[in-house]
Amino acid sequence: MSRIISYRGKLADDAQDLIPLHTNDGKTGYKVIKFELLPANPGTESYENVVKIYKIAQTANTGTIDFSDLTLVGAAYLSGSTSAINPEDLSVIFDNEVFNQDIYVTHQDNAGTQPVNYYIELEQVNLTEDQALVAIVKNLRNEQ
Repeated sequence: MSRIISYRGKLADDAQDLIPLHTNDGKTGYKVIKFELLPANPGTESYENVVKIYKIAQTANTGTIDFSDLTLVGAAYLSGSTSAINPEDLSVIFDNEVFNQDIYVTHQDNAGTQPVNYYIELEQVNLTEDQALVAIVKNLRNEQ
């Protein structure tokens, strides 16, 4: 039976959080099963939050989403305004890939400087020796 673990946090504009997942033997893998956003100050300011999950730390944080980036695990876009006429909009896409290293969550508000709350659920899976080795080699390739 797999185990579900969750992480939540609040990210300031142009910020990055580390979620430590690595193990010494690499035999514990994870995959994203839920990724949600919630505005920190709903109804008080307009916002266009772009939150992304990466397999490596990001040196530059942008509001651009590029799914050709092999280190990108998932992305979410949440927009809203102070006007009741404009409903809140949320789009979330995440990969079904199993990884066994730390992940990094980044945030950029394209409309201002509002913080955002995030919630991530991960399914924990046991990896065989071969699966762990493949994941480790992918990690090394991503870091170069």
